[in-house]
Amino acid sequence: MLRAEAGLSLAEINRVYLPRYWSSPVLPGTQFVTLGGMVAADVHGKEHHATGCFGEHVRKLKIRLADDRIVECSRAEHQDLFTATIGGMGLTGHILEVEFSMQPIDSPWIWQRAQRIGGIDEFLATLARTNHEWPFIVGWIDCLKTGPEMGRGILYCGRWATREEAPVDPPAERRKLTVPFEFPQFVLNRAFTRVFNALIYRKQPKLSERIVHPDAFFHPLDAILHWNRIYGPGGFTQYQCVLPTSAGPQAPREFLELLTRQGGASFLCVIKNCGPEGSGLLSFPMEGTSIALDIPVRPDTQTIVDALNEHLISIGGRVYLAKDAFTRPGHFRAMEPRLDAFLEVRSRWDPDRRLRSAQSVRVMGDRP
Repeated sequence: MLRAEAGLSLAEINRVYLPRYWSSPVLPGTQFVTLGGMVAADVHGKEHHATGCFGEHVRKLKIRLADDRIVECSRAEHQDLFTATIGGMGLTGHILEVEFSMQPIDSPWIWQRAQRIGGIDEFLATLARTNHEWPFIVGWIDCLKTGPEMGRGILYCGRWATREEAPVDPPAERRKLTVPFEFPQFVLNRAFTRVFNALIYRKQPKLSERIVHPDAFFHPLDAILHWNRIYGPGGFTQYQCVLPTSAGPQAPREFLELLTRQGGASFLCVIKNCGPEGSGLLSFPMEGTSIALDIPVRPDTQTIVDALNEHLISIGGRVYLAKDAFTRPGHFRAMEPRLDAFLEVRSRWDPDRRLRSAQSVRVMGDRP
């Protein structure tokens, strides 16, 4: 068990505990997050199909409420507050301390298998097959390809390396690169993205297995500081959704086809399987396929997000609030049947809505 201030970063937990053969039970795509943020967003990682979200491993929370009281909550004490806080985007109180279960590991290194996948149908079949074989699974897909090659990409599977497989020394801190200036807006055009995606795909051998640094596997973009500058002065928005299993095996292909038609396809698109829904009242994942991508902010970005959200609503999917900046309140309510239960708990603990955010004003109707 580890109990720490909510401001402790995952990067510090990794630095201190991985060499001692302990890991956070969930490792999201960046380690530049705090424990409080991991609870508020109920983060998930490449292991969601196996271990669920971070909130499933949290035992207790210490919270400062809107009326300045400080309380502890858990699944046995103030359960409504506990489950609303997990994934509640900070709207139930200020998280002060987090107590959660750490995971013992054989070594701080990762044994990785990477393989090239020819299209979305092969990707989904391979994801389903590897679900029970590997604890960590994620894929990069080329969402600009059409026809039989739509959704081609690279599937990465991993596990903690055994002590016999791993190097003797713990992983050293990785050298970081910096994007020194903002790229001109025209650089990330469709032609450039097609070439970039083709190079990434062709560079990967059909199948490879090797030992890799944990940061390279779990947090690859953390090694490139200010990488947002690649998107130019307009920046970008991240969009992540989950397509439920109940929508059928064709759902990922239909989503990618819609994304391509709307002009929202980017060079960074990630796919992975999600396991069962978590206990947090607004926890994002549900059983199905998650797709995450970066969309450059342009005049048509709102139109793209609206179209994707309307499609999600029609198939019973949802977006990830931790990455959302454009979802309209009507769309969020239509895709989130648990919202009323969350708002009821929130009103119980903060009837005057003293705690609110720019996002809660946008998607939940809070006063500015």
